[in-house]
Amino acid sequence: MRKLALNVMIAFLAVGMLSFTGIEKEVKTVKTDKSKITWKGYKMTGSHYGSVDIKSGNLVFDNDALVGGEFVADLTSITSEDLEGEYKGKLEGHLKSDDFFGVEKFPTATLVFTKVKPVGKNSYEVTGDLTVKGITKSVTFDMAIYGSKANATVKIDRSAYNVKYGSASFFDDLKDKVIYDEFDLVVDLEF
Repeated sequence: MRKLALNVMIAFLAVGMLSFTGIEKEVKTVKTDKSKITWKGYKMTGSHYGSVDIKSGNLVFDNDALVGGEFVADLTSITSEDLEGEYKGKLEGHLKSDDFFGVEKFPTATLVFTKVKPVGKNSYEVTGDLTVKGITKSVTFDMAIYGSKANATVKIDRSAYNVKYGSASFFDDLKDKVIYDEFDLVVDLEF
């Protein structure tokens, strides 16, 4: 009986010590000046690409395993990198207008990780809530992490966020003026 009581006391002490000495999750801040979001949109007659700045962000780790994250993109910084001069300015202005992202009213987009599942060494399947133009929808994508760098490619359906301009989902008879609903984001992070 005495040995059983001693074992129970040791077990309680061990559990108590583990709860006080447990490893805390580590939040790593993204270096916004060394990180980049590249976008690419597609239309019937070609494509355009450019970039958007990351305003803030972090990744959360538990024992070096990714478990969470949160990002804010500065939509007022959207640029076109495939055009020059007047056409570059027109496209950038149009993307910032209410036809697309309405940056005057919605200057940022946010992504908050809701589920992170390891799928291989340094690879994760991430699900998160993406908010664009005040509308939040779930997105799932793959993310790879190597040392202090991470990258991901995310496919977004703009029609889910009420970005209607040139979308065959909202308008008939656009013919060769259709702009496809899905666009790609390539995210390169340093933290």
